[in-house]
Amino acid sequence: MIEFHDMILITEIQLQSKIAQRAAERLLATHDKFDNVETWCSIQSILVAAGNISKILWPNKKYEMRGERLRQWLKVENDNPLSNRKFRNHFEHYDERVEEWFNNKSGGVYIDLAMNPALRSQFFNDPPLNTHRGYNSFNNSVVFRGETLYLDELLTAISDILNNSGMDGLRGFF
Repeated sequence: MIEFHDMILITEIQLQSKIAQRAAERLLATHDKFDNVETWCSIQSILVAAGNISKILWPNKKYEMRGERLRQWLKVENDNPLSNRKFRNHFEHYDERVEEWFNNKSGGVYIDLAMNPALRSQFFNDPPLNTHRGYNSFNNSVVFRGETLYLDELLTAISDILNNSGMDGLRGFF
């Protein structure tokens, strides 16, 4: 049996899922408009919403049982893409990433907010650029210093959780 406070958290998961889906729609719309600010606003919204869902489903040790209960109820496996908050943390703690970069590197080129960063090396046989943050609109992926997050995988996981939440009939209780 699901408890009342669990229902409230599932409703929050539904809200965050819809925020991520709406941001994904806005991100797709930027492909034709080349709006750099809207692109990064949408990516950040997806990552924050995914992080919020993740924190509910994989909370700190104090609330670990609640996380297990909700994951079981929502049919979420432990290896779900949402369990990894690395990319959200890259964006949330960007200031720390910048400090670490300059503390560990002695100069060089700093490329940030790159659009389709892999294309240059792909078409011109150049080595991959050292991109701090980049977005590839062709495969809907975000790059952070050589790591790649495929947003479609994250969004599919969010959609699956939303579909499994099945609480639309309870919405009137909140």
